[in-house]
Amino acid sequence: FRRFKLQNYQCSLSFIFAIEEINRNPHLLPNTSLGFDLYDVQRSEWGILTEAFFWLTGIGIGIPNYRCRRESKAVALLTGASWLTSARIGRLLNLYKYPQLSFGPFNTLLNDRGQFPYVYQTAPKDSSLSLGIISLLLHFSWTWVGLVLIDNHKGNMDNCVKCPESHYANAQQNHCLEKAVTFLSYEDPLGKALSCMSLGCSLLTAGILGVFVKHYHTPIVKANNRSLTCILLITLNFCFLCPLFFIGHPNTAICVLQQSIFAVLFTVALSTVLAKTLTVVLAFKATVPGRMVRWLMTSRASNFIIPFCTLTQLVLCGIWLSISPPFVDLDAHSEHGHIIIVCNKGSELAFHCVLGYLCCLALGSYTMAYLSMNLPDTFNEAKFLTFSMLMFFCVWVTFLPVYHNTKGKVMVAMEVFAILSSSAGLLGCIFAPKCYIILLRPERNSLHFMKSKAHSRIKF
Repeated sequence: FRRFKLQNYQCSLSFIFAIEEINRNPHLLPNTSLGFDLYDVQRSEWGILTEAFFWLTGIGIGIPNYRCRRESKAVALLTGASWLTSARIGRLLNLYKYPQLSFGPFNTLLNDRGQFPYVYQTAPKDSSLSLGIISLLLHFSWTWVGLVLIDNHKGNMDNCVKCPESHYANAQQNHCLEKAVTFLSYEDPLGKALSCMSLGCSLLTAGILGVFVKHYHTPIVKANNRSLTCILLITLNFCFLCPLFFIGHPNTAICVLQQSIFAVLFTVALSTVLAKTLTVVLAFKATVPGRMVRWLMTSRASNFIIPFCTLTQLVLCGIWLSISPPFVDLDAHSEHGHIIIVCNKGSELAFHCVLGYLCCLALGSYTMAYLSMNLPDTFNEAKFLTFSMLMFFCVWVTFLPVYHNTKGKVMVAMEVFAILSSSAGLLGCIFAPKCYIILLRPERNSLHFMKSKAHSRIKF
C-alpha cells in the first residue's frame, strides 16, 4: 500500500502541462522537443535511493556506474517539493555532477554549496515573512498573538523567530527570552577567588613591609637602598589592590580608573627597580675616575628616575583619556543568554602604548640589573631583580595573545590575573631571599658576616 499524496499528483499534472505547452509552441524552443520521466519516490531513505538508482541505471537493480538505457539521457532532475527528498538524492547526484532543481520552499541546508554544489532552488528566500511578523510584534508591543501557519517545512521556518540583541530564542526557536545582565562580581566564584588573592597578596606585602621597617637598621636592608625598598613595597601593595577596580559593577569612572591606576602604579614599581639597579652600578663606577659618574652619585640623580618615568606615563594616560577614554560596554555575544557589562578600553592603540612603555621600563631595569649581576657586593640583589624582570616579561607577553582571543568576563579575569602574577613575581623574586635571611638566617644579617665574607673573597 502506497500512500497517495494529492500535492505530488498536482505537481505532476502541472509539470506535464508545462512540458506540453512548451513543445506545442514553436517560438519557445524551435526544433527542440522536451521529454521527461516520472518516478514515484517513497518517503523512506531506501525508497528514495532505489528510485534514484533506477533513474541513473535504467534497470530494476541499482548498479553504480552502470547504464542500461536508451541513448538519450536526462540533462537535469526535478526532485519535488520536499527538501528532505532533494537532500538525499542530491548527495548521490553530486557524484555524477547532475544538475538538480528543487521547487519546494527555500531551505538553508540545500543552499550549502559544499554539500550540494549542483542543487538549485527555484523558491525565493522566505525569511522576510518571519522578520515582518517580529517587527509587528515589537512595534505594537504585542504579548499575545495567534499564528496560522502552513503544515510543512515553510511553516518548520516561519515559526522560528529572530530575536534582538537584548533577547535570545528558546529551545523551540519560537519565543524570545530576555538576556540576563551580568558582570564579574564579588559573588561570582571567579570574582571571589580573584578578590581573595588580591587581598591575601596585599596583606603579605604589608607584612613584608613591617619586617623591613622592624629591621630597618640591619645591614641587608641598608645594603639595597632602604628608601627605594620601602617605596617599592608600598607600590606593590597598591598593585595587589588594583584588581579590585576590575571586579564589581562597572561605570564610567571605574573604567577610567582601572587602566590609569594600573599604568601609574606599575610605572612607579618598575622605575623604582630601575633606580635601584642604577644606584648599584653607580656605586661601583664611582671608584673609577670620571666627573660625570661622581656627579651622578653625589647628586643622587637616580632618585629623579621615579618622578620622571611616572610623569611620562601620566602624559600618555592623559593623551589616552583625551582622545578615546575607556567606557562601559555591553557584550551580548560572548555568553549565551547573558549580556555582560564590561569596560571597553576605548583606544586599543593607547592601551598597547601604555603596555609598551611599561615593557621599555622593564627592559631598562633588566639591562641595568644584568650589568650589575657580577659586582662584588655581599647583598647584591641584581640577580633577583633580573629574574623579576624576566618574570614580568613572561607574564605580559603571554597575556597579550590570550587577551585578544577571549571575551567577556574571561577577558577581565585574564587581565586581573596578569596584574596579580606580575606583582607577585616582583615581590617574590626581590624580597623572598631577603626575608629568608632576616627571619630564618639572622646570623648572615650582621656586619661580622659581611666582613668575613669580604675577607674570604679578597683572599681568594
